[in-house]
Amino acid sequence: MGTAKTLTESLLFPAILFLGLLFCFPPALHAPQSHHADVVVAHGVSARETSTVLERQHPGGYDVTTVADARAARRAVVEREAVAGYVTGAQRDVLYVAKANGLSLEQALTQQFTALSAHRHVALAVTDVAPTLSKDQTGNTLVYFGVAWSIPGYILATTLQRAVTFNRRKKLLAIAGSSALFSVVGFLVGAGLGYLPDDPSAIAVGFLLMSAVATFATGMAPFTKQFFPAAGMGLFIVLSVPSSGVVPASMLPTFFQDLHEVMPLANAVDALRGALYFGGTGVLGPALVLCAWTAAGLALLGLDAWRHDRQAARQGADEREIEEPPVEDPSVEAPTPTALPVRHHHHFGEPMPTLEGTVLDAQQEPVRHAAVTVIGTSGRQLVRTTTNARGEYAVTGLPEGYVSVVTASLGYVPVVHQRLLQSGAVARVDVTLHGRRGSVSLAHGPGRTPPENMTRTSR
Repeated sequence: MGTAKTLTESLLFPAILFLGLLFCFPPALHAPQSHHADVVVAHGVSARETSTVLERQHPGGYDVTTVADARAARRAVVEREAVAGYVTGAQRDVLYVAKANGLSLEQALTQQFTALSAHRHVALAVTDVAPTLSKDQTGNTLVYFGVAWSIPGYILATTLQRAVTFNRRKKLLAIAGSSALFSVVGFLVGAGLGYLPDDPSAIAVGFLLMSAVATFATGMAPFTKQFFPAAGMGLFIVLSVPSSGVVPASMLPTFFQDLHEVMPLANAVDALRGALYFGGTGVLGPALVLCAWTAAGLALLGLDAWRHDRQAARQGADEREIEEPPVEDPSVEAPTPTALPVRHHHHFGEPMPTLEGTVLDAQQEPVRHAAVTVIGTSGRQLVRTTTNARGEYAVTGLPEGYVSVVTASLGYVPVVHQRLLQSGAVARVDVTLHGRRGSVSLAHGPGRTPPENMTRTSR
């Protein structure tokens, strides 16, 4: 039963992530094609005529409107009001596109409108109004930098859940400082290697993205609790990456186009494209969406603080900030402390104990079924086990640092040992229980000094 439970708990998170990736990545990214992409046409051909031909070639692919002339068609693409501007002529047609929107979109537009011009028996000239750098031939480099700022933002939130000595203010300062550092370093690396244009506005976008993800993830952690890893991975990887712009938004299925409008990674990529390749056009909207994610995270943190204040008031507690226990994230956490069956000879592949010992009574006889509880420095119980018929116990997966080992059994005085655990070493705590009652003894291993913040107590 224990093996089945452990296996189920171990497989639950990978299974959720597997299914999420399976049902999001392939539908969004395999065989991309235009879905209601905005196109403008000018001169002799009407929007109705163009739309009819395109609809026959690619149903539902384009939404066509008419503009006055070639200048208006080009301006619509430059100002990101349309993905293409089509201008007809007697000898040749002209198609205005922007490679900065993505190479796959440029290729699809060129193919579709070449066929349209062939239908009119003229050649097609393609003009790129927003070319990318030579090292960004696909137009997707901005997506990769967005991922580099987004996912570390989520990881930062998970690691801050373990920083139990940080209050909310310190966590927010850590998020702001880390976001500033990562955004500057990312820009310097990108511009220095020729992957990004030398425009410092990318720093601001990187900062907004990382701080938005980290702040929202930190805010939702107390409410999602043990489901935090699944919720975080689902939001910031499973849903964010397919809708981010790896495939241009106008070539995504409708569901992922809708996600593109609201997800932080997608909006950051749109803001980067606008800032670096379109002269700042279309940056404000995505920047406001990123700020909204940050505001939502702050609101969640405020709601959590209000919830704890109410709880403290009901319990008559002092007015102080009550922090949640750290949220366990299997992607970054150390192994979960676990009780082990005592084995005197460990074979290859078996888990090695990090703490073991024997519990005896005053006559040096083993105490069977004595409860051994290991408590961390934050006061949180790490693991609980019982001794076998020989009075032995063993646990593994404990973190480095000081722990308290509480040993108790019916009819005996409980004993507390404090021990420093070190990486790669097996600590041993042997306990002698006495039958007299009245006080709790506090003991230390040979040559050990308790931490300064530990105090002796008696009952």
